[in-house]
Amino acid sequence: MLRLVTSLDTPPHGAATDSKERSRPRAVLPALCLTQITGWGIVYYAFPVLNPQITAATRWSAATTMAAFSLALVVSGVAGIGVGRVIDRHGPRTIMTAGSATGVLGLVVIALAPNPAVFFAGWILAGLSMSATFYQPAFAALTRWWAPDHVRALVIVTLAGGLASTVFAPLTAVLADHLTWRSTYLVLAAILAVVTIPAHALALRAPWPAATPAPETVAATPRAIIRSRPFLLLGLALTLSAFAMYAVVVTLVPLLVERGYTTAQAAWVLGLGGAGQTLGRTLYAPLARRAGATTRTATLIALGSLTTAALALTPGPYGLLVALSVAAGMVRGNLTLLQATAVTDRWGTRHYGRLSGLLGAPAMTASALAPFAAAVLAPSLGGHPALFLTLAAMAGAAAVIATGASVRREEPSTAAQGLPLHK
Repeated sequence: MLRLVTSLDTPPHGAATDSKERSRPRAVLPALCLTQITGWGIVYYAFPVLNPQITAATRWSAATTMAAFSLALVVSGVAGIGVGRVIDRHGPRTIMTAGSATGVLGLVVIALAPNPAVFFAGWILAGLSMSATFYQPAFAALTRWWAPDHVRALVIVTLAGGLASTVFAPLTAVLADHLTWRSTYLVLAAILAVVTIPAHALALRAPWPAATPAPETVAATPRAIIRSRPFLLLGLALTLSAFAMYAVVVTLVPLLVERGYTTAQAAWVLGLGGAGQTLGRTLYAPLARRAGATTRTATLIALGSLTTAALALTPGPYGLLVALSVAAGMVRGNLTLLQATAVTDRWGTRHYGRLSGLLGAPAMTASALAPFAAAVLAPSLGGHPALFLTLAAMAGAAAVIATGASVRREEPSTAAQGLPLHK
């Protein structure tokens, strides 16, 4: 990982000027890798580990606690629009540092909550923190500092983010074995404060470089872009895909249990799918070199549809289910990077934060609603196999919609052309 990071500090082939080199401060990428691991691990992945203990200790229903967590995701998506605008104008340092502090405050409120109302308030703060510290603001920072060869930087930070659950889910479980859930959250809040606040405050101090101009063939103003047919179709496609893919993740274990596998066997299938997600992200740069933005979008969403349908139609053997889960995870890993580059590939970096926030808000909301909707739909459709077929059809429709999101005659991503993925 260190070699990957340091290789990005020097642009290839000696093409960069001294000014460009100064716009790529060495501390930014390792700092964002560290804060993505810590932020996702504590603010997001600790909750599913602690939730059984929370409900047992407080006697609040699981539906109540899950609703609070889902609300945080919705808040994150909506607030991300404003965060993107701030980053476009002023850079990421202030907003990401404030987001880290807000996350610490949110976790303290959650830990001390005497009733569900205060618990919800804490998760609203956590949602604001997510909007200012998770992938979207990190992507905006790297896209501006590393453009036009930012794909490798995005790949590295998402690879790091993929380690969040690996690091913090076991750590949270160990803490919870020795402490109450409230004390565990207070310890995690302290870790979040010590790691992320100084990292964002100190590492993101570099001058905020001017954005590259938008291609001449596309609308120049954000308002015109947002109202354009390609932007609207792209947003719809990404939202439908996000709903389908996230619903698959949260219902894969129930699908396999329904087919007679043990919970432990089903958990392994899900976990190995997460490993596939990390593997898939390493393949995105070569894909971006070879396929234009629209082709890439439609193809990846269609592959998500195919893997979902395969899981619906394949009762076994177990090894084949593992392979399908890994393949589905590889597609999900690429879809994360697809959304990170969707704006730049079509409209440049000038309004990246605002446009990316607007694209991400409905997708994040759909992801937040997916667990509840999937739980309601599965019984009404007659079981989880039928649910998965429905989700596959939804993703298939999204792939068709994505074909209409072309802005111009698209070439493979300029961010990835001629740039080998360092290993």
